[in-house]
Amino acid sequence: MSLEFISVENIEEIAGKYGYLAVFLGILLENLGVPLPGETITIAGGFLAGSGKLNYWFVLGSAIAGAFLGGNCGYFIGKYGGWPLLLGIGRIFRISEEKLGEIKHQFGENAGKTVFIGRFIALLRIFASPLAGIVQMPFLKFTAYNLAGAALWGSVMVSLAFFAGHIVPLEKLVAWVAQFAVVALLLLMAWIFVPLWYESRQASKQLNQQD
Repeated sequence: MSLEFISVENIEEIAGKYGYLAVFLGILLENLGVPLPGETITIAGGFLAGSGKLNYWFVLGSAIAGAFLGGNCGYFIGKYGGWPLLLGIGRIFRISEEKLGEIKHQFGENAGKTVFIGRFIALLRIFASPLAGIVQMPFLKFTAYNLAGAALWGSVMVSLAFFAGHIVPLEKLVAWVAQFAVVALLLLMAWIFVPLWYESRQASKQLNQQD
């Protein structure tokens, strides 16, 4: 999620001007739902580190710290006020509380994996932590998965930009990462909603047969 009027060139300029603070705040605020291109800023930071304008380890540390802290804040938002908010969103999109309950249950069974892998999936990077709070995932367990996910995500994004930036333009690199995140999101949605749709269809058939 990002503000469309912020071009990759402007993001690179912001990352160059504000350096590690831009990387840290960019991904932290994106994790809190603010429409900022945090992932793109992180990639730009790694790209600039590859050209010697920033320090690789400081960019990596800023990305991991921002992602980890943003995830922790999202967890507490979900824990202390996320479910009523989710119900309100469900009413807007005409998703019943029962269906949301099923999704909540399914997420709860896979919360750790989702928090860890969700770093690489569009939108889930924002919603995984609040959802973990909603399902009351133990905080220490969440922290472990959140830190591991933030460390892996930060290492992949910064290292990819650091090394690939020598042969691939920043714009193309950002586009590839965004496309991967969207494809991963579509696959995740299919994994969640197709079984629910199938179960609903089977239940409907059984009711029709009883009638």
